[in-house]
Amino acid sequence: MFNTLKEVRWGIIGVGDVCEVKSGPAFQKVENSSLVAVMRRNGEKAADFSKRHGVPKWYDDADKLINDPDINAIYIATPPGSHADYTFKAAKAGKPVYVEKPMARSSAECQSMVDACQAAGVPLFIAYYRRMLPNFLKVKSLIESGVIGDVRYVNIKLNKPLEPDIVGAAHDPENWRIFPEVAGGGYFYDLGCHQLDILDFLLGPVKHAHGYAANQGGIYPAEDIVTGSFVFESGVLGQGTWCFATSDASDEEVTTIIGSKGEISFPYFSDHSVTLKVEGKPAERMTFDIPRHIQQPLIQTIVDELTGKGKCPSTGVSATRTNWVMEQLCKRIDQ
Repeated sequence: MFNTLKEVRWGIIGVGDVCEVKSGPAFQKVENSSLVAVMRRNGEKAADFSKRHGVPKWYDDADKLINDPDINAIYIATPPGSHADYTFKAAKAGKPVYVEKPMARSSAECQSMVDACQAAGVPLFIAYYRRMLPNFLKVKSLIESGVIGDVRYVNIKLNKPLEPDIVGAAHDPENWRIFPEVAGGGYFYDLGCHQLDILDFLLGPVKHAHGYAANQGGIYPAEDIVTGSFVFESGVLGQGTWCFATSDASDEEVTTIIGSKGEISFPYFSDHSVTLKVEGKPAERMTFDIPRHIQQPLIQTIVDELTGKGKCPSTGVSATRTNWVMEQLCKRIDQ
């Protein structure tokens, strides 16, 4: 049983780009939270981050940060290939863990992280921060209100060119997202995980999934197209196509939830809108303001749980389900 904390004093392993705006400053802004130390293998870059963000300590050794007695919680912001090892070390040190998405390279790795944290009696949270953003909370409230009737099925469409503008150039040697040995898969693992996790949040767990993946563009090792179908425990059906080998003319991204009385559609990555269509009424497009530090609302729920004031909706258990679905959908047909 984990004893609640009076204040959560964070240490970050891997202060790269995601920590600059999306997450790092949030640890200093949420209630009952402070950022004590940061770590990066390049000590100069760790020191630079520390200086620019007003963080008291920096390290170039993860073990030293994990075992720092001034730190009582760890945020792992490295690529997925190292998530499990760092989680094991943090759990052994008795410190709660917050891990970047995707949780790990495989559902087996995810489960090993869950098991390690449960054995150590420490909580495990995953950075599926969209669960606390206002646009997705609005989608959830619309579904629960019954405005679109009974949900029938879900359709995901994500088309991007071979070098998508979302996460950088495919030819960049430091772009770990296209190397399965580090990332678990390709851009599907990096982006599709957000979509599938939100559907878990909105509609509950998926119980069956089946799909196919291939590398059609041939410019990097990972899959660049995935297509498949899935069934939720509730009986709702789903389908999706994720293609990262289209032209700019086909660049499109939308998820649609179809019900017996209407539908809700929304993007994940292009803007923060929700469009509601109900029979007999004109379509309604709603837009939402998103926090500058986009992980801040989720981090607040983590701090609230660690201080005994609430619950976080994104855990190692829920994130493991997302990895499992991705594995079922991502069966390579060209290997």
